[in-house]
Amino acid sequence: MIIPTRNEAASLPALLADLKAQQGVDPRLTVVDGGSTDATVALAQRAGAEVRQSPPGRGRQLNAGWRGQDEDWLLFLHADSLLPDPWLLARALRATRAWPARTAGHFALEFIHTPWPKPRFYAHLEAKSALNRPQCFNGDQGLLIRRSFLDRLGGFDESLPFLEDQALGAQIHAQGQWRTLPGHLQTSARRFETEGRGARYAAMFLIMCAREVGARDYLAGLPALYREQSEAGPLRLRPLARALLTRLQAEPQSWERLAEYTLRNAWQPVALADTLAGREGDWLRAYARTLEPWLLEADALRAPMALALRGLGGLLGRSLLRPE
Repeated sequence: MIIPTRNEAASLPALLADLKAQQGVDPRLTVVDGGSTDATVALAQRAGAEVRQSPPGRGRQLNAGWRGQDEDWLLFLHADSLLPDPWLLARALRATRAWPARTAGHFALEFIHTPWPKPRFYAHLEAKSALNRPQCFNGDQGLLIRRSFLDRLGGFDESLPFLEDQALGAQIHAQGQWRTLPGHLQTSARRFETEGRGARYAAMFLIMCAREVGARDYLAGLPALYREQSEAGPLRLRPLARALLTRLQAEPQSWERLAEYTLRNAWQPVALADTLAGREGDWLRAYARTLEPWLLEADALRAPMALALRGLGGLLGRSLLRPE
């Protein structure tokens, strides 16, 4: 079990306590620290975890954690996760017995949020986390994968300080399959609450658009896109959007890639409508049977979609590209 950390003294002890309380399993705990300046390392050692050191960057830390281990199954968790069900891991491992070799599992999420009632924003993210669609996997859902499959995939991408989960998720979709594990993994809503729900979700959209068009310079050059949690604060979205729009306008062919990305993700408003209406996926299943296959094959839509997106980008540019 591999947990990457960097200044996680406030969150890590609760996760380690939950892991020690798990029944029917005896997990080997490996904490891979990326240079914490707080008590993270001491707390991990005190809890009996093996501690490894790594340069910062979640991909590097995750690779440093699993390489050299001999377990058949590897579980990767974020430090702000919780496992309130003491049988969660035992049931997860039991579910893998009949899995094909190239299969990876993840948990559906339950956001820890106070005060109640929980906003529908989190209900929507929780519903998406149970899906096995492309780009629905994030590292906070946990990753349970055979070592042999991960070795075949080459491990985690280390070229950026984040997005290692999206890169590996895409590889799993291409070379194997995803399955949702039984039960729920709890995760903190701290980043959304610290940076602002709308701003963080919009930033996530910018990140995925940049990844889609291959704008690695944009992703690597803007640390504010995904700051270390201990340094997070209210997110200023305008500079992030302005930088990406400037990049897109410099490469007109990027709009064609965004058009294809838009058509592939046209299911997302349908999923949101399901959440808002309390439909539990009814409309999304109907969409997948009827409209989605047509949209994915409708080559004639790509050019007008790209033209529309470019026009929309021009309209946004009149405000975003003005000096603040």
